Amino acid sequence: MLSYEATTTINTRPEAIWNILTDAPNYPNWDPNMIRLEGVIAKGNQVKAFTKLDPNRVFPATVTVFEPNKHMTWSGGMPFGLFKGVRTFDLVPEGDQTKFTLREEFSGPLLPLFGRTIPDLTQTFEDFVAGLKSQAEQS
Repeated sequence: MLSYEATTTINTRPEAIWNILTDAPNYPNWDPNMIRLEGVIAKGNQVKAFTKLDPNRVFPATVTVFEPNKHMTWSGGMPFGLFKGVRTFDLVPEGDQTKFTLREEFSGPLLPLFGRTIPDLTQTFEDFVAGLKSQAEQS
């Protein structure tokens, strides 16, 4: 398995962060690596991410878990689990603050082949949580 994770504490309640996380058209306003995010972020729906990491490629994912103000999971990959990416968004209230964690795990029998093509996403994840924090604290 290959994984990336970034965590931050945001000075606002989970509801405010959730509103930002589920507003697909506005991702480019705060996520510095997002060109656009298409789709409606709701359980069972597909979203399509167009990122600066590879502007000529679309990254489709299905929203598989949707627990408002708490947890969301996006899953994508190849049929039969040959290669899979699972991105989780976790919000944990801590008084007037929220601990937010973004994590993605890549797995499957073809991971040794495809894993070599995945760039180091550490900075991308850190940029995401920093952008989300900034956006949430300005609201």
